Amino acid sequence: MIKSPFEIKKEICEIGHKIYDKGFVAANDGNISVKVSENEYYCTPTGVSKGALTPDMIIKVDKDGNKLEGKLNPSSEIKMHMRVYRERPDVNAVVHAHPPIATAFTVAGIELDQYILPEAVLTIGDVPTCEYGTPSTMEIPDSLEPYIQNHDAFLLENHGALTVGCNLTKAFFIMEEVEFNAKICKYAMELGAVHEIPNEQLKKLMELRKKMNLPGRHPGIEIEEEHSCECGKEELIAEITRKVLAQLGK
Repeated sequence: MIKSPFEIKKEICEIGHKIYDKGFVAANDGNISVKVSENEYYCTPTGVSKGALTPDMIIKVDKDGNKLEGKLNPSSEIKMHMRVYRERPDVNAVVHAHPPIATAFTVAGIELDQYILPEAVLTIGDVPTCEYGTPSTMEIPDSLEPYIQNHDAFLLENHGALTVGCNLTKAFFIMEEVEFNAKICKYAMELGAVHEIPNEQLKKLMELRKKMNLPGRHPGIEIEEEHSCECGKEELIAEITRKVLAQLGK
């Protein structure tokens, strides 16, 4: 079913309200886009809270990010959206937000790569952390390049997360999954240990994903002989302390 321009704009606003209400963005943070043709994309404007979006604020841009329609202007970070669309023809929607816990993992220098929830293993696998880039420059789009073909979720070092999907709802759900997975991992660390899903169960989950024919790109699971592990609180604190001291010593 083909959606009208107003329906697409309305959906973008609804997702914007959701990421704002969930605390995934603050103030005017974040941006959302939807592909409508090979050279037309609807996106959120710069300088507007995602919690206050209305359909008349949504603008249309071309594949280079140049404005085609709308009263307001596109975000300078539309560059990373356009890089995704250029490299991934299967993607029809992109969401960029700053989910607090997932973002905190990047600030602490901790990878979000532990297999702890079946749902996360099935839908996103491990989530790569892209090298830090200056907002509004080509550094952020370039940081996606090593991972863009095999992942639908990306952490941006000290800058939030980017998720993509075959439609806007899917891209938003992946963002939710990333933050929820990070939250559970953080709680487990605080309780003292993170027990990963055993290897044999990981294999079963990958078989189930194949049978379910889930959409999107998945990095797969590299199952090592001794993959399952426990990450204790003392080890976590020691690792964070080591990284902080290393930064201070630069």
